[in-house]
Amino acid sequence: MDTQNVFYRLRTNRGLSQDELAEKVFVTRQAVSRWENGDTVPNTETLKLLSRLFNVSINTLLGSPHRLICQCCGMPLEDAILSHEQDGTPNEHYCQWCYADGTYMYSNMDDLIDVCVGNMVNENFTEEQARTYLREALPKLDYWKRYEELSDGGQFETFKQQLVKEINALQIEGMPKVEKLNALVGKHVNLEYPLPNGARARFLNDQTTYLGNQLPSLFGGDRCFGVLANMDFILVATYEKDGANPELVLYKKR
Repeated sequence: MDTQNVFYRLRTNRGLSQDELAEKVFVTRQAVSRWENGDTVPNTETLKLLSRLFNVSINTLLGSPHRLICQCCGMPLEDAILSHEQDGTPNEHYCQWCYADGTYMYSNMDDLIDVCVGNMVNENFTEEQARTYLREALPKLDYWKRYEELSDGGQFETFKQQLVKEINALQIEGMPKVEKLNALVGKHVNLEYPLPNGARARFLNDQTTYLGNQLPSLFGGDRCFGVLANMDFILVATYEKDGANPELVLYKKR
């Protein structure tokens, strides 16, 4: 799509007039008109404001001239799965599973490979083929090439291990010990739980990336345990396949 059409579509889909958009990004209505006529494109700072306002990458604003991939896991990037900085600005270098609110979610490549393999294996692509591919591809990505520069020196990994200890200390009957926590995006795990008063409630933000895992029940059967946590809380639930019939076991503030 041409750049001018991108600006027009994003503006009208949001229900904004040219004057209203101009006010939000601190330019004149004439400037917006020139973008939509294809006469000019916004400067770098204005592109950043537009990216945050419309929750799309700058690449999208410029007509998608580049094919974006996550520089941590290699996943093709679309606007719906872009990571975000703490101020809400989209970061078009990473997916929301690998980077969230200014934090890199993986410091161990083997842990990331374990997560990715589960989403890659199919009848035409074996687990060993997937692992071989990832071991060759990941070191070529910017995050892993610059790991010593970009990493936090293991602080986030230490935080994850502290969470694991806190979760296991709960000693929830029938739940195996948690060995590791993976990045999970809220909209994929934000289940609606029945409450004792008959109401139903969700506890997560669809746009937030949490830490969690799914564990088989030691009691057997079709139900499994789901664990989610962040700086503020620990949530444990049980549910059936694909999150059906969820039941809240524990919600504990940290």
